[in-house]
Amino acid sequence: MTRISGFLFRRRGGPGSFGGWHWTDIVTFGWLAAGVILMFGPALWLVLSSFKSPAGLAEFPPTLLPYETRTAVVEGYDKPLPLYVVTDEAGTRTLAEVRRVGTVAQMVDPANPGEVQKINIQTRTPDRRVGFQWSNYTEPFLAFDFFLYLRNSIFVTFMATVITLLTNSMAAFALSKYEFRGRNAVMLVVLATLMIPLSVILVPLYSIISTVGLLNSLWGVILPTVATPTGVFLLRQYMLTIPDELLEAARMDHASEWQIYWRIVLPLTAPALAVLGIFSVVWRWNDFLWPLIVLSRREVYTLQVGLNTYAGELNVQWHFILSMTVITMIPVVIVFLFLQKFITTGIAGSGLK
Repeated sequence: MTRISGFLFRRRGGPGSFGGWHWTDIVTFGWLAAGVILMFGPALWLVLSSFKSPAGLAEFPPTLLPYETRTAVVEGYDKPLPLYVVTDEAGTRTLAEVRRVGTVAQMVDPANPGEVQKINIQTRTPDRRVGFQWSNYTEPFLAFDFFLYLRNSIFVTFMATVITLLTNSMAAFALSKYEFRGRNAVMLVVLATLMIPLSVILVPLYSIISTVGLLNSLWGVILPTVATPTGVFLLRQYMLTIPDELLEAARMDHASEWQIYWRIVLPLTAPALAVLGIFSVVWRWNDFLWPLIVLSRREVYTLQVGLNTYAGELNVQWHFILSMTVITMIPVVIVFLFLQKFITTGIAGSGLK
């Protein structure tokens, strides 16, 4: 641990520099700190804000930590009253608010609730402490079909990823290992589809799905997204590094083309498949527009579409949206942590052990 910390915090500065710091050390650490804040700041804000109450999310200026106003049970009142610290001519004291009318609040001392005092709201501040609203996470599980949406998202992500890896690897195998007229033109057409946004083909794609009867079906979400030009290009470039002599040797041993593909090419392409698998999981898990168009029944909603139910026409339940967004991030983070070692290997590896 000492060696790791020494490597991370080593400096260029020497005895003649200012306090052992060289100007390049200051620039480097400042640049790295800014990068860490830009990368992890929004995620940290999302997690902490998911524990805030609706009032905490609406307050200005916003705070990073979730705070809650302390309350006290006061004799003669049915519900706990919020506490405020009042500072005026009478000194500093803690009072409980009974009601507020304009800029004047009617407040009582919890120890002496018989006397009601009128306090200007400019002279008081909420008596707050750091508090986590765990109900933001528990209530959606109890009041909404979260587990149903989760099951649908897992099914869509798993099936779409498996079919994507299979179809894209077949196309990449044909475009990398077979010589035929027009091979480069086919690859050029595949890459050209990257420039066509989904909004352009949305109407014809919806027409096709409606004609084949896949509306309000999870397969209607899965099948149109399985063929990706990015996956074909990535796998093709990786398969080009596999020596053709290896495939010719397999053919001399009377291996069929399917056996060559399944037993030789796919195992050697495992790092690139893992990279494409990560991309596919992220794409399918976070997909919102296409499932929103295809699915209209709640029982087939995915998580991203289900989160949209928290946004009503007149009221948006941001505390539930933020908490459920954190939950939906967890599977993607887990997949990335387990497969991240394949990213550089899949892009820069040779494919032949």
